[in-house]
Amino acid sequence: MASASGFSTTTTFCYLIASMGLQFLWSFGLAAACSSAGVIILLSRDTNFCRVEKQLACSMFKISVALAFVSWYLLAISSFVMFWLLASV
Repeated sequence: MASASGFSTTTTFCYLIASMGLQFLWSFGLAAACSSAGVIILLSRDTNFCRVEKQLACSMFKISVALAFVSWYLLAISSFVMFWLLASV
């Protein structure tokens, strides 16, 4: 659709592509945060792998998962604000 001639002159298609791009980023960020959290729970709680293997920096892994959820949350707020601005125009 984006490669069609006259694409940029049709406002509806431009908005559709923009919304799909934001949805892709939001979904990708959420999937990465959830899968990382699952791995950390597996390593630290279920298998006690972090206690056995002292050379792993499991606390740093936990911080990175927390930051992934924070970035997903901020991306969600950004998407909502952009949608609100788009609806007000």
